[in-house]
Amino acid sequence: MAAFAFRLARVETGHLRPTYKKGEGSRSALMEDPGFAGAFLAAKARICDMELRYVEESDPVRQTLLEVYVAVVLDAKHNDFDNH
Repeated sequence: MAAFAFRLARVETGHLRPTYKKGEGSRSALMEDPGFAGAFLAAKARICDMELRYVEESDPVRQTLLEVYVAVVLDAKHNDFDNH
């Protein structure tokens, strides 16, 4: 489903507000929009070119704390912890 690429394409095209209804603004409708579909493909290519680093943390509580800490320290704008 390429959720991160879809989110980057939303930002790129200004379709920031998700909808969970069929029709205008839905995922399927956005994917039919040539401009959005192009931004989505570009985002997927961008992700493929990203350098990946990770830290293994098997404890679930420490893993959560580490994720929050790293998101704050690195100002990770796409890891916002919003409840949807």
